[in-house]
Amino acid sequence: MDPTPSAHVDTFARDHLPPPEQWPVLLLDDPAPAYPARLNCGAELLDGTIERLGADRPAFHSGGLPPAPGAGPDRAPAPRRTWSYGELRATVDRLAHVLTGDLGVVPGNRVLLRGPTSPELAACWLAVMKAGAVAVTVLAAHRAGELATVCRLARVSHALCDVRSADELVKADVPGLRTGLFGGGGPDDVLRVAASRPDRFEAVPTAADDVALIAFTSGTTGRPKGCAHFHRDVLAIADTFAAQVLRPHADDVFAGTPPLGFTFGLGGLVVFPLRVGASSLLDQWGGAARTPEAIAAHRVSVLFTAPTAYRAMLARLAAEHPGEADACDLSSLRRCVSAGEHLPAATWEAWRERTGLRIIDGIGATELLHIFLSAADDAIRPGSTGVPVPGFQARIVAPDAQGALVPVPDGTPGLLAVRGPVGCRYLADERQRAYVREGWNITGDTYVRDAEGYFRFVARADDMIISAGSNISGPEVEEVLLGHPEVSEVAVVGCPDEHRGQLAVAHVVLAPGSTPDSGTAERLAEHVRAELAAYKCPRRFVFASELPRTPTGKLQRFRLRDPRPQEGPDTRRA
Repeated sequence: MDPTPSAHVDTFARDHLPPPEQWPVLLLDDPAPAYPARLNCGAELLDGTIERLGADRPAFHSGGLPPAPGAGPDRAPAPRRTWSYGELRATVDRLAHVLTGDLGVVPGNRVLLRGPTSPELAACWLAVMKAGAVAVTVLAAHRAGELATVCRLARVSHALCDVRSADELVKADVPGLRTGLFGGGGPDDVLRVAASRPDRFEAVPTAADDVALIAFTSGTTGRPKGCAHFHRDVLAIADTFAAQVLRPHADDVFAGTPPLGFTFGLGGLVVFPLRVGASSLLDQWGGAARTPEAIAAHRVSVLFTAPTAYRAMLARLAAEHPGEADACDLSSLRRCVSAGEHLPAATWEAWRERTGLRIIDGIGATELLHIFLSAADDAIRPGSTGVPVPGFQARIVAPDAQGALVPVPDGTPGLLAVRGPVGCRYLADERQRAYVREGWNITGDTYVRDAEGYFRFVARADDMIISAGSNISGPEVEEVLLGHPEVSEVAVVGCPDEHRGQLAVAHVVLAPGSTPDSGTAERLAEHVRAELAAYKCPRRFVFASELPRTPTGKLQRFRLRDPRPQEGPDTRRA
């Protein structure tokens, strides 16, 4: 008999977990954090923090940001607003009453959450947690077909949606979906309805291993996969990476560009600050290049974003005019975190030179909820991701002759295998067997571990280019090209070739003032040949105005692997 019965009345999520023998090994002993058998992460993040630190502390900020470009000279910034922890709890608890009363949510029901980053959306997530339901977070950018797929796979019965993002949800036409809209101010606005409800709600006493959220992978290469995570998992990411690597302070102000529908954003902008009693800027400010203005306006001290955004900020700072010095003041920053894709050493060094700050690189996955390899401060090695976060284990493996995964020697590329207090549990998906093998999460990344135990990214396993029998790491070539002053962004992929199997093709976004012609291509090729073996030099350069990315900022390499001949200067040599 289960020693801790589930609090869920609707048991769909638990019933559709993979069988236990397909789960990864979970490291739930020291140094991993330990949790009681009954645990509601929403109550712990909100009520528990208030009990420790009080209700008057700032929790969420919004507004007060410069108008976006094109808004017009008379467009004033949105009013600045700060929610205290006490105000946040009152809103969350009132929303929980609306969920369980007006909308009929019972513990275990799946509730879709959709909208731009805002304090209101975060309050909805906390209300779903305290109500004992299961949050299904999606991006405001998802279209109707994508939303319909997510709702079908997770059997979503309810939704809380910002009115700004409602149109596509309506088009999705999900049968039986009960939706509460917020942000419109009308009589049916759930926030307006909630205002008349009691300001205290007794959180459902969920089991620590009740499903709290189902996070869907980006779905950039096929049918999305729903990753089920427990209440204890939500706290575990805060008590491992955040507490032991990031080490935030209670007076920190967090901010970042990842949306709350992305687990990188949910952890970095909601879970981590609430766990320590800090505050978070939850707002939209019109692109990564304007992030310095948001930092300056709210005196942000902890930043979460992707390598692409750091490069965009560097370009913004380089173009800074004397009168904009205050608008781009980064002096409040003390911690910068990068994840979502590989952080090139050139970007790390450029940021350090410009700001004096060392970016904390990390690799995470939706399947493991957040970051599991990282390093901070003096432990950072530029170009390396880092070491296992305390509570996690990692190794590099390769299949033997019988197909079993065995560790490979240091310095040898192989597949990254990870295990820790969280792990992959796909919701009713046969791909569980591919991701979890022999008790380890196999992330799909090719890495090398060095003699000091540091892990260096080589490529996604499916991003290795095999040309005329030689292996070429696209990210390795990209890192070299990013060191050239004429390159703003680049992606190197393999495209089919009749004679060599694959050709390395570089898709390049040039820096302002550079000309997309054969002369530029040859200069870039010479730069690569000076740094790497000649066979690694791209055989063709394709110049583009931008690279295809997901709404979360991840590069969509598959869209660049067009089997048709790529148009662009050819730099191959006889």
